[in-house]
Amino acid sequence: MLISDVLRTKSSGSEVATVGPDESVRSLLAQLAEHNFGALVVSNDGETITGIVSERDIVRRLHEHGVRLLDESVSSIMTVDVHTCRSTDDVARIRQTMTDRRIRHLPVVDEGRLVGLVSIGDVVKSTISELESEKEQLVGYITS
Repeated sequence: MLISDVLRTKSSGSEVATVGPDESVRSLLAQLAEHNFGALVVSNDGETITGIVSERDIVRRLHEHGVRLLDESVSSIMTVDVHTCRSTDDVARIRQTMTDRRIRHLPVVDEGRLVGLVSIGDVVKSTISELESEKEQLVGYITS
């Protein structure tokens, strides 16, 4: 199974919500709540990646800086070393990368352009679906 298959099965598909680096953390929080996402890609144009911010990033910085963080810019808390994948990457390899690097959200980039975002939940869901399909095929083979 490929990452493109995962994107096709997501309810949001390849839609990626982004936030600008100069927006406030308060605005970022509103967007996370509105879309029910755990992370947003930071981008000026919706196609190139400047960074990524997760709920975990916000919580850690909030603990360090207190409530004044809400008025800071997203660029002050974003992760700039963003790991990405391609839509043609194998889900098993991406699952291993996410596990090894403790990454919960991975932007999907094709030809330098942001085309999606997969979460560890998306990857696990696709893996379970693939295993269930294999099981059904094996049961069918054995019982026929």
